[in-house]
Amino acid sequence: MRRIAVLTSGGDAPGMNAAIRAVVRTAAIRGWEVYGVRNGYEGLIDGKIFPLGARDVGGILQRGGTILGSARSPEFKTEAGQLKAIRSLNQFGIEGLVVIGGNGSQTGSLALHRHGFPVVGVASTIDNDLYGSDITIGVDTALNIALEAIDRLKITASSHQRAFLVEVMGRDCGYLALMASIAGGAEAVVIPEVEVDPEEIAQRLVRAYERGKAHAIVVVAEGAQYNATKLGSYFEKHRERLGFDLRVTILGHVQRGGDPGAYDRILASRLGAGAVEALERGEYGVLVGMIKSQVSTTPLEEVVSNKKQIDLKLFELAKMLD
Repeated sequence: MRRIAVLTSGGDAPGMNAAIRAVVRTAAIRGWEVYGVRNGYEGLIDGKIFPLGARDVGGILQRGGTILGSARSPEFKTEAGQLKAIRSLNQFGIEGLVVIGGNGSQTGSLALHRHGFPVVGVASTIDNDLYGSDITIGVDTALNIALEAIDRLKITASSHQRAFLVEVMGRDCGYLALMASIAGGAEAVVIPEVEVDPEEIAQRLVRAYERGKAHAIVVVAEGAQYNATKLGSYFEKHRERLGFDLRVTILGHVQRGGDPGAYDRILASRLGAGAVEALERGEYGVLVGMIKSQVSTTPLEEVVSNKKQIDLKLFELAKMLD
């Protein structure tokens, strides 16, 4: 292995740049050449590949997003697109590829691996829904951004006797919502993994009002059956009995845009270095993640074919702590 490439794919996550930096610099120590790929798999197909040296990644450790860019690529989902991507890699003499991203990105990694190209994935998604890593790059920063928003909303809510439905990211996984609700002292949480009756949420708000609370917070995952908008519409019919004036706040991509905190910088650095080490020992077709505080590898076949489950005991804890 003398020449490798690195790309970022899917949704950006705070810490991706730290992972890119770690890949480049740990590879350079081994005397390898590193190339960057612009705009994920789309750039790979189009041959947007360029040299990336150790000094080129200086000053990016603390930056959010990804300097390489990311884009969706419908063409890469086809076999023809995958073969074009491999052809681009071969034209540049690249012998191994590091893919930093979440579920969709690692599905792409597996496709390249099945075609015989040496590829290693790095676990990165703010949803924390990727099998093969207890926590993924970007989660901690996104969670702290959501928590800061909740803390701010509680202040203004108390001033006006309001309840806020706060929607956080989580299309298929309620991890962010669940952790934000516990850390933020929310009255209720709504996640995709647990069916929730809106009337139960209404009753929780009423009980909070009757206890004399000046505010109430409900954290909602965007992918829940009743997201914040739907819950807001439901509660319109029951506003009189809630006690609180109700508002909906959708955080959306604000959670993606923060500069990575210390935890994500360290996690990304460890996983990026781990990807280079996996390539060096010839361990291809794996995801590098963090399992029980250790940098570990999981076959991409397992990563793609399994769904990561959240600990529902934490959901029960959130209910008890309201």
